Amino acid sequence: LLLALKKPDPAVLTASLGLSRSRGSTSDSVFQREEEYILPVKSEPDPDRRMLTKFETKSNRVKGLAFHPNRPWVLASLHNGVVQLWDYRMGTLLDRFDEHDGPVRGVCFHQVQPLFVTGGDDYKIKVWNYKLRRCLFSLLGHLDYIRTVHFHPEHPWIVSASDDQTIRIWNWQGRNCVSVLTGHNHYVMCAQFHPKDDLVLSASLDQTVRVWDIAGLRKKVLPNTITEADRVASAAPTPAETPTTGSTLSSKLGKAMPNVKVEDLFGGNDATVKYVLEGHDRGVNWAAFHNTLPLIVSGADDRQVKLWRMNETKAWEVDTLRGHINNVSCALFHPKQELIISNSEDKSIRVWDMSKRQGVQTFRREHDRFWILAVHQDSNLLAAGHDGGMIVFKLERERPAFTPMQNGVLFIKERYVRSYEYGTGKDTPLMTIRRSGTSGSNVARSIHYNEQESMLLVCLDADGGSYELYHVPKDGRASEGVQECKRGLGTSAVFVARQRFAVLDKNRQILIKNFQNEVTKKCAPPHASTDCLFPAGTGTLLLRSEERISLFDIQQRKAMAELSTPVVKYVVWSPDMSHVALLSKHGVIIATRKLEQLCMVHETIRIKSGAWDANEVFIFSTLNHIKYCLTNGDNGIIRTLEVPVYVSHVNGGTIHCLDREGKVRKIVVDVTECMFKLLLFKKEFDRVIRIIKQSKLAGHAIIAYLQKKGFPQVALHFVSDEQTRFNLAVECGNIDVALQAAYALDSKENWQRLGVEALKQGNHQVVEMAYQRTKDFEKLSFLYLITGNIEKLRKMLKISEMRADVMGRFHNALYLGDVAERVRLLQEVGQLPLAYIAAVTYGLQEPAEAIAAQLTAAGLPIPSPLTPTPKMLYPALPITRESNWPLLTISKGTFERGLESGGGGGGGVAESGLDAATVDMDDAGTGGGWGEDIDVLIGGPDDTQGGEDALEPPEGEIGGGGWDTEELEIDIALPGGPSSPGVGGYYVAPSLGLSLAARWSRDSRLAADHVAAGSFETAMQLLQRQLGIINFEPLKPFFLALADASHTVLSPSPATPVVLSPLVRNGVWPRLCIALPALVERLKGAYNLVTTGKFQEAQEAFVQIVSAIALTVVETRAQASDLKDLLRLCGQYICGLRLELERKKVTDPKRGVELAAYFTSCELQATHLLLSLKSAMAISYKAKLFRTASDFARRLLELNPNPTIATQARKVVQFGDSNSTDAFELDYDPRNHFVVCALSYVPIYRGSPVLSCSFCKASYLPEHKGKLCPTCRMGEIGGDASGLPDFDAEGKPL
Repeated sequence: LLLALKKPDPAVLTASLGLSRSRGSTSDSVFQREEEYILPVKSEPDPDRRMLTKFETKSNRVKGLAFHPNRPWVLASLHNGVVQLWDYRMGTLLDRFDEHDGPVRGVCFHQVQPLFVTGGDDYKIKVWNYKLRRCLFSLLGHLDYIRTVHFHPEHPWIVSASDDQTIRIWNWQGRNCVSVLTGHNHYVMCAQFHPKDDLVLSASLDQTVRVWDIAGLRKKVLPNTITEADRVASAAPTPAETPTTGSTLSSKLGKAMPNVKVEDLFGGNDATVKYVLEGHDRGVNWAAFHNTLPLIVSGADDRQVKLWRMNETKAWEVDTLRGHINNVSCALFHPKQELIISNSEDKSIRVWDMSKRQGVQTFRREHDRFWILAVHQDSNLLAAGHDGGMIVFKLERERPAFTPMQNGVLFIKERYVRSYEYGTGKDTPLMTIRRSGTSGSNVARSIHYNEQESMLLVCLDADGGSYELYHVPKDGRASEGVQECKRGLGTSAVFVARQRFAVLDKNRQILIKNFQNEVTKKCAPPHASTDCLFPAGTGTLLLRSEERISLFDIQQRKAMAELSTPVVKYVVWSPDMSHVALLSKHGVIIATRKLEQLCMVHETIRIKSGAWDANEVFIFSTLNHIKYCLTNGDNGIIRTLEVPVYVSHVNGGTIHCLDREGKVRKIVVDVTECMFKLLLFKKEFDRVIRIIKQSKLAGHAIIAYLQKKGFPQVALHFVSDEQTRFNLAVECGNIDVALQAAYALDSKENWQRLGVEALKQGNHQVVEMAYQRTKDFEKLSFLYLITGNIEKLRKMLKISEMRADVMGRFHNALYLGDVAERVRLLQEVGQLPLAYIAAVTYGLQEPAEAIAAQLTAAGLPIPSPLTPTPKMLYPALPITRESNWPLLTISKGTFERGLESGGGGGGGVAESGLDAATVDMDDAGTGGGWGEDIDVLIGGPDDTQGGEDALEPPEGEIGGGGWDTEELEIDIALPGGPSSPGVGGYYVAPSLGLSLAARWSRDSRLAADHVAAGSFETAMQLLQRQLGIINFEPLKPFFLALADASHTVLSPSPATPVVLSPLVRNGVWPRLCIALPALVERLKGAYNLVTTGKFQEAQEAFVQIVSAIALTVVETRAQASDLKDLLRLCGQYICGLRLELERKKVTDPKRGVELAAYFTSCELQATHLLLSLKSAMAISYKAKLFRTASDFARRLLELNPNPTIATQARKVVQFGDSNSTDAFELDYDPRNHFVVCALSYVPIYRGSPVLSCSFCKASYLPEHKGKLCPTCRMGEIGGDASGLPDFDAEGKPL
């Protein structure tokens, strides 16, 4: 009913508006004009410029955009029905929502709730919860496409505009429509709420913009929102109607229609049309309110942007902005500046000055029309949607131009050069500089200050790059009027001497000028691509060119050093000029004065600024963090930022920085962690101890850092978790702390580890306890044997007899040399012959005669001796019977002495009786100590002290109780001399250093080095991350070969064990048995197999080469390129050979011809391509595909084959020309470029969706995503990987 009554006749509409509309399910709404005309364009002081793009996506056409009010998110609704949620700061896609059927044209975030709303061509409005990641509900009611949706800033309302010529207001909490606003007689292109007032603004193709008063609707639907002012206003008499002006003003003045009720078909009459703004000559596509002023901006198909003003009684047109040459799609007010931004189907975005009413900036794209704009209400960010995606951008740089001074910072704010003193906090305006216009090119890009001469260089983007030279007053008082300056053109300018500065002109020449702006010298940069200068001290410059930075000496006119870097944006020198920080978009490189790289830190978000402190720590800021970086590469986060800041000065824990408003801020931070790492790096251990005692450093990060740097004994003082304390104590060889933690944990695994570590140190008392706790009786017996503890061995024999452990009993009897016990045991188990031989051998006559009688009674023969001269077996005597084996005498480290003297840390090294004296356990008597522990380990049926309770640790401190260590009076001279507090001489084991193989796996970024070190797990992780490998079975032989070949075996003497000696390359990294030249030789062998037709063997040979490529290390960029080419070539051959092997299996002639044809499309050597074409020609000819065979023959002739093959090919061509037919049609088009799916063996033509293997890059159809690649047998189809590494083991680019 609505469409029948409200939509005008299309023919009448076309004639009146001069336009026609083409609508379809898959194409966008496009309006074509019957005539083309160009509106006059006002002068634009600033030509087309590049926008400051912060984020860009490539997708289907973007029709709707919305910024999140608080988070760095932007919603983009696409023409294909998908809604994307992007984090524009990180550049990542957070989520996608695709429940709409058809294009989604409107999208909006709620101001407070985790909601957003969308409207699409399926006539549905959907409300989503982005935390739950799903649609909550749909609102139905519109009868045509929905153009825009918008949340009310306060009330639970949504306003929507539709092609059904209505505007609807919905209550999203009640999920119902509360009002329908009718009055437009064509498609309503947009509608939105006023930020503060009870108004709705709409724009329509009926050439009008309407302002609706919804105060009555609010009072009716939301009575709790009625204020006292509303009651007074409703009681006041209605003012007289304003008389109408002449019809000549109707195009300029909106029709003020207060209190005119809108009667719509649905019975609602709670909204009034307050103004109808008429002035556009064609349909209006967009209209928007100003946030604070009573202004409206609109854009229409007449290619004009109009500015309107309104008051309580009327609205009128202020001005018209002309310049677009096609339909204006959207127009908005800038939230913070007096600017209007509009975009158009003429592929441009234009920025207009509201006060001057003229264009100031224009941004263009080559091929994409713009459809939508969005502005962030709290920042200077804008977003624009176009045919190929969207962009998030700024109009001008927000970074304030500043440069450090001796005791402060010099910066430009608005039109003033100001100085700020850190000590007093005094902000002084020094002088005024001239600025024309509001465009970004007139904003200072950077400044440089010469303190000796009080000269200031200001670099601008105006005129393609320019500079201004000012003299700054020293008295600190701003000069009257505008300061005069010297100007010039140049992409950058910096000071190089006290009275000289350097300029890089547009011809890429370095000009040295004096302060009169006169050229005194010209220098050619070492690289023609040099595009920027940075200061580097007197007489030198840093030059930026393609992926490198050069240290240039002006006097010698040559580069003294170079460093490969990403594109450097800022350079920060340390106070003594010994180090330099090179800041790029996502990285910080720390280098020496001679550009020797020390470290590189990579960040995922943009780096904004940085400064050095007095301790050579570099502090830098990103968009949301302040971080630190040491010269050894250690880095971390100091604090989180709410808004970006630009660091200018660092002094201890005080950071001075500037914000985007040009205000100097003072931030006090905790740099304890940073200083701790710095002092540890500098080996200033006394100050490290002071930090440990005074601060509250904690956390897994600091513990992992100390372990990584080889200081587990320091990490021990930061942990209270017993398991972590145990691990650290074992790592640093602190048996006492490990023993305490083992008692607390009381787990079998920990006792086993403690026993292993104690055995390494020769502390067999702790080993004995660990074996008792784990009930490892075999090891316990052997321990007593090698320590000569005969008494304990006898007890072990008794225990094994109680446990009915036959083998344990026999071993203990063997260790003791107790022959009678062994003979008795053999008799008990029925081994009479063995018992007889043992008794005879050892001369036990009586037991031998008794056993012989038993054998005779049993009818068994009496065995004869095995040898005429038997040798009796007795246990060897131990070398020493002392309690513990002697340990090395070393002095306590700095940390142990310092921490013990101050009592700091819960993990301090405690002096224990186990290391303080050496006591023979036999002297402890039978009333306590180890003996009783052994007796109660098993417990018999009458033993009241047996069972698990006997294994519990004694109460109180370790070393007391059952250990019998109280009041020992032992006069034994210790080898290390007397030990007194503060001296620290005592027996400890030296810390075990890292082996070379362990350093390989710790420091290298190449998987092959990890394999050579034997760290297969980390190697697999690297291969999965870098190459996307998911199946490691083909790499097993290469893993084993690399691990074996990285070490050589040395045997000093026959009596000593062999020693593994690592083989190294470049003095540090392992020597590898896989190299690129060897792979090339293998490639030649594989070629021979292909030539001879051994396809199966050739396929395996190529697969072996591909597997070896994954673990091949190259040393130059050229070798890296060759390796990538080799991988691509092998992948092509494997695909082709699999096609040929598959062809030989099929019986369908058509499929056989197709597979042969696909084989010819692979990248093969000329010889093999010739053979494949010959085969395809013959197969096609036999299948009566004469036209196809003729095509193959022509390709064959282009390769100059031998005369026999050439003659045959010419005959096929001749026959094909006369019989240009095919018996059946093939799925093969040689004139349309394609790749072959290596799994389905079908062509994938250009423009079709295609996936590739994460490693070998073989092509596949999307349906095979996630499967194992059959080409390389290792990669994942559709997987993501960074590719073959183009860096060395340290991560430096080749």
